[in-house]
Amino acid sequence: MAEMIRAANPADAAAIAALNHGAFGGEEEVGIVERLRSDGLVAVELVAEQGGVIIGHILLSWLPTMMDGRTVKALALAPMAVQPGSQKQGIGGRLIVAALHEAKAAGAEAVIVLGHPDYYPRFGFSAALARNLASPFSGEAFMALELVPGALAGQHGSVSYPSAFGL
Repeated sequence: MAEMIRAANPADAAAIAALNHGAFGGEEEVGIVERLRSDGLVAVELVAEQGGVIIGHILLSWLPTMMDGRTVKALALAPMAVQPGSQKQGIGGRLIVAALHEAKAAGAEAVIVLGHPDYYPRFGFSAALARNLASPFSGEAFMALELVPGALAGQHGSVSYPSAFGL
């Protein structure tokens, strides 16, 4: 049975919290999602549903970003979770593709992720593109994707993670 990807709604909150708790093994991501919602920073939030059960979730939130003194309309991709028993079936990938489509429609110019360096590049994310962004993160797991070509072009940039991320 194929999953359906749709926008998350308030009635999904408990199922999304349970999914994130199960996928990440703790409360940290659950809290991040709740704080991003309450702070009004959610730009895109989608779920994958199969047989009426939420088996996947992705959230993109507004991430204050600058490059060479100009504002970049960027989003943070975090968290993304797929129910442990449903992983390795392409559900996460379909969530990412759908979320990036929605992000572009929302006017975002770039998306930033801290994620697995062997996974996210297949969707166009690049650690090289994120190297000029000062951030609490660095290295191969800190990646960026331009939704608008040249959005992150420049020498000196920065991202300022909102307090919802607890950094």
